[in-house]
Amino acid sequence: MGNCCSDVAGGKSAVGGTNSSLAANASNDAVDAFLKSRGYNGLFSQIEVSLSAANLRDLDVLSKSDPMAILYIKGGDGLLQELGRTEVVLNSLSPKWIQKFTVTYQFERVQNLVFRVYDVDTQFHGIDVKALKLEEQQFLGEASCTLSEIVTKSYRTLTLDLAREEVSALAHTRKCGQLTVYAEESVVSKTTAELILRCSDLEAKDLFSKSDPFLVISKFTESVVLVPVCKTEVLKNDHNPKWQQILLSIQQVGSKDSPLLIECFNFNSNGRHDLLGKVQKSLTELEKLHSVGMGENLFIPASVGQNHQNKVLKSQLFVDKYSENIQHTFLDYLAGGYELNFMVAIDFTASNGNPRLPDSLHYIDPSGRPNAYQRAILEVGGVLQFYDSDKKFPAWGFGARPIDGPVSHCFNLNGSSNHCEVEGIHGIMTAYTSALFNVSLAGPTLFGHVVTHAAQIASGSVARNERKYFVLLIITDGVITDLQETKDAFVMASDLPLSILIVGVGGADFKEMEVYPFLPFTVCTYLKYISLSNLINRVLPLSTLSTT
Repeated sequence: MGNCCSDVAGGKSAVGGTNSSLAANASNDAVDAFLKSRGYNGLFSQIEVSLSAANLRDLDVLSKSDPMAILYIKGGDGLLQELGRTEVVLNSLSPKWIQKFTVTYQFERVQNLVFRVYDVDTQFHGIDVKALKLEEQQFLGEASCTLSEIVTKSYRTLTLDLAREEVSALAHTRKCGQLTVYAEESVVSKTTAELILRCSDLEAKDLFSKSDPFLVISKFTESVVLVPVCKTEVLKNDHNPKWQQILLSIQQVGSKDSPLLIECFNFNSNGRHDLLGKVQKSLTELEKLHSVGMGENLFIPASVGQNHQNKVLKSQLFVDKYSENIQHTFLDYLAGGYELNFMVAIDFTASNGNPRLPDSLHYIDPSGRPNAYQRAILEVGGVLQFYDSDKKFPAWGFGARPIDGPVSHCFNLNGSSNHCEVEGIHGIMTAYTSALFNVSLAGPTLFGHVVTHAAQIASGSVARNERKYFVLLIITDGVITDLQETKDAFVMASDLPLSILIVGVGGADFKEMEVYPFLPFTVCTYLKYISLSNLINRVLPLSTLSTT
């Protein structure tokens, strides 16, 4: 067995499949490692995408077009990765394709989708669509959108215009019909099975005491490789153990009918655990064991020379509890009418440097290359803007002196004395650039005022019974100096639908910001610090957001 399931508690604690592992801000270590190895990070849901089209161009002479659609996802480098192809629908200018696409929706990423529709020539109708050479087919049109745009629409349906570049003396784009995209969250991705397992008559492996048993539950990949899903806690000196409740996401294990290998081991501190027996069952079969109240005999794999027959043991596995629950996802909250509201506060203290000099963090490069503050706005705002229906964002500055006034630790970025909102991400960028020429950088670095203003907006929303959740982005180049005031503001805001993301830019030492030694734990659950370099890699840490 080795040390593959050891942990910081000496290998005796449960890993994955526990109540805490499926909490809103926690993770299943075993499953997360498997998903991250395949590029999946953060909160995700399996989305099934369906396509239909209308008013396609008819390029065939004696019949209508035979359309096929292809879905691509565009990477950060601009390259397209094909996710799949529909079937070919014969003689139709308004096809409704049956073939669906499964896409992993990730809230913290802007996932750009590209759809292309082709008319498949008659001579290729007998060929598998995956083998079709696209250069041999007639291009009907292209459309693009983000996955966020689809899932935030009513009924998760979005209609796009198909277009194609016309090759002529005067190049222009021609409309070529409409493509309708429908996204549906996979129900299995929200279903969690709750199990309580126990064993009876386990074999004694220790010389002077009973065995110390624990279970490891693994799933099989398509290449028949075992991937651990969870491990129970170790129960000392117990031949009839009953472990604590296990929670398994059906999406994590594949499906209810996917085979699972349940292995029972005797714990050894050296990591070489003794196999006490195993059984292979799907969730469906485990549910049946619970309903009939029967146990399943464990077995030991046959040794060489024993006709490859497994040795069946008197030890048995019982399922004392089996139930299924629907875990509501972030998309459920969107479908229920909730929306995210983005707010931003920018550090204008003098430590940023003279904005007119190239070494300043606020320097506006004539080439158009964004500075550190602009990059943070684009990265976070670029994600959240799709979930804000009116695209009106409160934007503030702090730590600067207006031309005709004292230092302000919370001023409206747009220069208005009456309202703080700007239109869209472009509005934030424009107001930020304008403010650089209308204020004098000063100090010190104080967060308390902007946090209080954000909390007042969130509190007003609650009083109006609005279904809104607020995310405040604070971008700063220095550690805060108003510890007590900031602490008080954070604590006051902790009961509100508000998360705070602090992004550090520049070369200051932000270690104190990473640990928040001055804050209660309950506040730290909705507050997050991240450096700009990590922000670019991770876009937005989902632990900063809550849907409760």
